[in-house]
Amino acid sequence: MAGKDKNWFAKHKVLTVIGVIIILAIIGSVAGGGSNSGTNTASNDQKTSDGSKTAATAKIGQAVRDGKFEFTVTDFKCGAKTVGTNEFTREEAQGEFCIMSVTVKNIGDESQTFASSDQKVLNKNGQEYSSDTSAELAVQTSDVWLNEINPGNTAKGKLVFDVPKNSDITTAVLHDSAFSDGIKVNL
Repeated sequence: MAGKDKNWFAKHKVLTVIGVIIILAIIGSVAGGGSNSGTNTASNDQKTSDGSKTAATAKIGQAVRDGKFEFTVTDFKCGAKTVGTNEFTREEAQGEFCIMSVTVKNIGDESQTFASSDQKVLNKNGQEYSSDTSAELAVQTSDVWLNEINPGNTAKGKLVFDVPKNSDITTAVLHDSAFSDGIKVNL
C-alpha cells in the first residue's frame, strides 16, 4: 500500500509543481499590483516640464502624480459635525468630518477609474483613515466619488473622511488605483 501512495505522488509531482507555480503567480500579481504598480513618477525634489511637483511628498496646491493620475489638493479642513443640505442627505460624523477638495487629471493614454475609496489620510501617529462614501454623496458637489476619467480630462470634487475629533490629520495618500504605491501630500 505504501508503494502505491509513493507512486501516486511521483506520478503527480509535475501537476503539484505546476499548481504551486500558478498559485504563486496569482499571489504575486495581487500583491504586486495591477498595471499601475510601480508607476509613481515621484522622485525627490524634482518638477516636471509643466511645473507639477513630483517629490515624494508635496503640499496643498502642488500637482503630484501617481500612475495615470495627476492630483492637486486645493483645500483641506476638519471640524464639520454634519454634511448634506437637507434631512434626506444629511450625514452625521462619528467624530468629525475632514473635507479635502481635490482635482484629478488623467495623464495616461486610456480611461482610468478614480475611486475615492482608494484615497487615505493619516494622522501624526500614522493611523490611516478611509473616505466616507455616504458623506461624499451627501456633499453633492463631488465628481470624484467613483468616476471613469478619460485621457486629458479632469474631475473635481470633495473627499470626506470621518475621523475622531482632534485627530491631527497631517498627510493624504492619493492613489490611481488600489494597487498603486500612492503619493503623499502634506495637509
